[in-house]
Amino acid sequence: GIVLVAINPYEQLPIYEQDVIYAYSGQNTGDMDPHIFAVAEEAYKQMARDEKNQSIIVSGESGAGKTVSAKYAMRFLATISGSVSETNIETKVLASSPIMEAFGNAKTTRNDNSSRFGKYIQIGFDKRYHMIGANMRTYLLEKSRVVFQAVLERNYHIFYQLCASVSLPEFKHLGLSKCFDLPVRWQ
Repeated sequence: GIVLVAINPYEQLPIYEQDVIYAYSGQNTGDMDPHIFAVAEEAYKQMARDEKNQSIIVSGESGAGKTVSAKYAMRFLATISGSVSETNIETKVLASSPIMEAFGNAKTTRNDNSSRFGKYIQIGFDKRYHMIGANMRTYLLEKSRVVFQAVLERNYHIFYQLCASVSLPEFKHLGLSKCFDLPVRWQ
């Protein structure tokens, strides 16, 4: 398959807008500049032509923009398949991310909100190749972080959120204050 190396510029660029989606739609790989839309277009065409499942693997180190790249690929697929509605498909699929981030994100030396889990997003299409839904599964990749953090790194966000909430009345019945009689290093 094709490989794309993308660099996260840490700012919004006009290379992911609707007109760029339409520019890449229907194009052959190599006819346009390398882009996440070219990768998504190739996967979509092969799915329709061969009637076989396709995969796009987004990999990289912390802060590389993997989640953003996946969102752009989903936006492209939703647009070209005629599935775009007032509420974007990628927004619906990733709606659980803020909750999941508390349980699976942590501060690393490279990123204050680094995902420590993998995501598997499965997108469903009907017989006319219109996107009809999606499913996201997450896999915790770094269980060791629960008991050990490197210097300048932190445990999962949920640990610190629970510590900060110990004195709230709605958490009294959980008995968290007994668990968190620890040195106040986490603040």
